[in-house]
Amino acid sequence: MGNRLSKIYTRTGDDGSTGLADGNRIAKNAQRVEAMGTADELNCHIGLLIEILEPDDVLIETLRRIQHHLFDLGGEFAIPGSRVIGDDHIQWLESTLDTQNEPLPPLKNFVLPGGSVAAAQCHMARAVCRRTERVVVALSHEDSINTESRHYLNRLSDLLFVIARRLARRNGGEEILWEQKKSGLQGASE
Repeated sequence: MGNRLSKIYTRTGDDGSTGLADGNRIAKNAQRVEAMGTADELNCHIGLLIEILEPDDVLIETLRRIQHHLFDLGGEFAIPGSRVIGDDHIQWLESTLDTQNEPLPPLKNFVLPGGSVAAAQCHMARAVCRRTERVVVALSHEDSINTESRHYLNRLSDLLFVIARRLARRNGGEEILWEQKKSGLQGASE
């Protein structure tokens, strides 16, 4: 790849528009731009999670692969009508999800974000993933999108939840479970 950015500021976005990869310009607050931005934000949160982990952590390879997928996903949004995310991406997520979930005990209660810094950051990535999915659903109501991209985000949020559970349990740690009696809601319906 040659020099793609020789000059960082172009001033072309000063009017409130941005360029798509196909050369078209759209408003910076368009749903398509929001989808690109939230996918980028999710990628940043996963990058932060990677930096929190030890350099030799076995999860890094999985998380880096997800980062590449998310970059491809953003590219899909930047070129209307393109398809990069496919069923093979979803199958890989499902297989990885099954492997990561297998040693975990069944959930009997809701999990609160936390347990460790890494688990909390993974929950943050999960929440941003869910927001990205909502934005993509909104985009699909106004423009055609690759449905596999939406499916990918749905599976990815599940995988991030499971990874957060695993991270919270590392080194003898525990997940933080929601307790109704601590929420102040006990007896609210009585």
